[in-house]
Amino acid sequence: MSALAAAVRRFGQQIAAGSAALGTRVEVSEAVLDARAPWMTLATPGERSPNGSCRMVRAADGWIAVNLPREDDRAAVPAWIGCGLDDEPWAAIKAAARTRPAVRLAEDAQRLGLPVAVVGAVRAAGADAPFRRSGAGATQPGSRRLRVIDLSSLWAGPLCGALLARAGCAVRKIESAARPDVARLSTPGFFAELNSGKGQLALDFSDPNDLDRLRQEIGRADVLITSARPRAFDQLGLPPEAVFAANPGLVWTAITGYGWEGPLSHRVAFGDDAAAAGGLVRWRDGRPEFMGDALADPLTGLAAAAGTLKALAQGGGGLVDVAMARTAAGVAARVGLEAAV
Repeated sequence: MSALAAAVRRFGQQIAAGSAALGTRVEVSEAVLDARAPWMTLATPGERSPNGSCRMVRAADGWIAVNLPREDDRAAVPAWIGCGLDDEPWAAIKAAARTRPAVRLAEDAQRLGLPVAVVGAVRAAGADAPFRRSGAGATQPGSRRLRVIDLSSLWAGPLCGALLARAGCAVRKIESAARPDVARLSTPGFFAELNSGKGQLALDFSDPNDLDRLRQEIGRADVLITSARPRAFDQLGLPPEAVFAANPGLVWTAITGYGWEGPLSHRVAFGDDAAAAGGLVRWRDGRPEFMGDALADPLTGLAAAAGTLKALAQGGGGLVDVAMARTAAGVAARVGLEAAV
């Protein structure tokens, strides 16, 4: 069994046991790691990620993973490294990075909202997501069909929601009418695979009436799945203290790049750079390489589902803090990957 397969198996055992308590046992296989392959063109992982948006770049004192999946990311490169507007971004990044410390490069990039990470900077002893109790808790798994609101996007959060739907939960995916899930347009087949078993609702988050509808939906839910950073919910008037005051038994499964709390909670991340941050890479001749397609995404989705089911079994009433980089680091530690200097 491969190292990654062992990690999937461990999450799968937790999900199988937790879902059985809801009435429908859900099995997970290693194929979850390659779930996007049928829906997009992927290359063999190496110093470039299979989807091509993320690359390993040598800094003056180490390595960074630079991810440019969005047009806005490429447009921000000149402000990050001081190159010309017409310079080829990857050549400019590689040239500038050689003389700059890795930590400084990542910090400067993150201030601009660029998903850049120092390879192996995040360490964790395990991949399980911590559960922080915030409410009284009252959920009794198996007593009725549980209601799940899925506000997440892309891969990790929707995978968590899909697994809960397979376990028998009533899952409703709620999207911003102005900013729907990117995967809906970029990989519609993959989007359908993750979300076809869910109810669908689009709301205008700038409309007070729609925001009231969102609060009502969350107030009736047993589980809330999100994939935005904390400040987004403050802006919507949905900080955790208000959410749990209105719904003390809720399990809020919060998926972020670097955790809900702490000095890195503001940082943005995607699956490839988060995997690199956690050291979930292969080293070849002193150079880091990607091990698969955005691995932090499916692994985090599994960790989120396992953590959600465990929190439900404990009665709910709290936040499951699922950090992509920490999940990757925990898997890397468990499978015995060694960082190289």
